[in-house]
Amino acid sequence: MFILKDQVKSFIKYCSCSKKLSPKTIKAYSIDLEQFIVFSNNDFNKDCLSGYIAFLHQQYKPKTVKRKIACLKALSNYMLYEEIIEESPFAKIKTSFKEPFILPKTIPLEIVQKILSFAYGQLNSLILTQHRKEEITRNIAILELLFATGARVSEICNLKNSEIDLVNHSVKFYGKGSRERIIQIENTDVLQSLQTYYHLFSERIIDRGYFFINRLHNRLSEQSVRFMIKKYAEKIGCSNNVTPHMFRHSFATLLLEENVDIRYIQKLLGHSTITTTEIYTHVSTVKQKEILATRHPRNRIIIDMNEG
Repeated sequence: MFILKDQVKSFIKYCSCSKKLSPKTIKAYSIDLEQFIVFSNNDFNKDCLSGYIAFLHQQYKPKTVKRKIACLKALSNYMLYEEIIEESPFAKIKTSFKEPFILPKTIPLEIVQKILSFAYGQLNSLILTQHRKEEITRNIAILELLFATGARVSEICNLKNSEIDLVNHSVKFYGKGSRERIIQIENTDVLQSLQTYYHLFSERIIDRGYFFINRLHNRLSEQSVRFMIKKYAEKIGCSNNVTPHMFRHSFATLLLEENVDIRYIQKLLGHSTITTTEIYTHVSTVKQKEILATRHPRNRIIIDMNEG
């Protein structure tokens, strides 16, 4: 008889050392499996898992349930491979279910323009302290890089100095599953913002290794970026909640509207399958309907029934 807690500990070590999963994924696995340990009372069988899945559906949104089940399946496969169990308890459990379709939220291009303009405009103040100048310069570089690359906020904050090449205009990101992708940066304003930021922070960047540094000379946190963007949105009078991930959605949707092949967008976003990227075609369809409903010339034609 195995002790589930010990198997989870071994599995987490395997994910970290052998599979080289990201710290964020390891943390999520640890939290999800700790929750299951408390629920299971050391059981790992069909009845226990069925009961736990029913519990998850009562407590969480479908996307979260799907993630937690995937985590348990990964543990089951590990235990099967290590011959801790003879067969997977998931073999006779129906775990598939339909998630509600939710369109990704995007930022209108004019709002992106207003946020960037406001940030750049702050540099024109005559009473800026050196610290404030550095903070604004860093904020501009982050905003520009988010919109220029469609990167996740975690990828931006974990970006190492060695992974951004300002001479050859490229940046290397490590996405989900530690998948590597390299994106070229060819817009001169974006490059200038990154070069200006690096000039101000170079000593701290070299010392810490991370590209984006906070006031304590440590890696900038994802929460700090979220707060910064929320504050800028409020400053320009935007009533909608604007998040870093919405820059990623907008990046993909706007490229699609410019007739960029969805396969290229898939590679730029670092999606493992085209299915994930295809959600943006639905957003584009919504935009198309809006255009045809409000801007089509037929809307200006008034029929005179007295003619003819």
